[in-house]
Amino acid sequence: MKKLTAILIVSICLCCSVGYSQEPVVQEGEFGIGIGASHYFGDLNTRARLNRPKMAAGIFFRKNFGNYIAARVVANFAQLGYSDIYNTHNEFMHLRNLSFNTNVWELSLRGDFNFFRFLPGNPDFNFTPFISLGVGVFSYDPYAYLQGQKYFLRPLGTEGQGSTLYPDRKPYGSMALCIPIGVGFKYAVNDRFNIGLEITHRFTSTDYLDDVSKTYVDPAVFPPLPDGSPSPAFLLSDRSYELGTPIGIKGRERGVDTNKDQFVTAMIYITVNLQSYRCPTAY
Repeated sequence: MKKLTAILIVSICLCCSVGYSQEPVVQEGEFGIGIGASHYFGDLNTRARLNRPKMAAGIFFRKNFGNYIAARVVANFAQLGYSDIYNTHNEFMHLRNLSFNTNVWELSLRGDFNFFRFLPGNPDFNFTPFISLGVGVFSYDPYAYLQGQKYFLRPLGTEGQGSTLYPDRKPYGSMALCIPIGVGFKYAVNDRFNIGLEITHRFTSTDYLDDVSKTYVDPAVFPPLPDGSPSPAFLLSDRSYELGTPIGIKGRERGVDTNKDQFVTAMIYITVNLQSYRCPTAY
């Protein structure tokens, strides 16, 4: 029995080390976790400024189809927000005085392409830049603070959504589609662990990530409260009164509905390689 065991071990070693064309260790894929920053672009940030980043994090599973092509399932969380107080370059936007925050939960399917052959554990192929393209769905629910109290903006219909006075303006949903386009690089620390950086921009299907899209509406849309005081919906639809004379005239531009909102994340991540083993076939 000892002789038979020794013969088998020697045979396996010869099989995996002499005269064969394939790698004995196969990198099947990666499981990764990342953390970084996110930023919003839209009606409150028309110049794509990166001056108010917020937190982002995510996890993913990547399935390799060779050393260059992979498919990935990604789940991300991002905080987004902006305020007109930062728009000092544009007097109207600054006086508009709108703001929002939202939490975004995203699930996407992406395809990755490595520019270089990537073989963790091999010092000649332990680094590559890559690009990524996919499609995803995400949830969002913009909110703002008024006199220290938090209000979710979607149910308030700040642009007349759901009002009989504006039948063409339907309430927007809490889900939207996105197209993530990413660039990054990864480096194999050893045959089991990688580190990397990825920047991903999302084009979305919604213009209400910030609750701003069309025009100011007739104040009759927002009836006063039973005690006669203005409703939160009225006060949050036009906040220019906080800086001086209100500018929210019925029909006046509040946002630009021809451009959808966008957002970007930049994350540093670490991944664990998922490996399998095989005895290579002979030449």
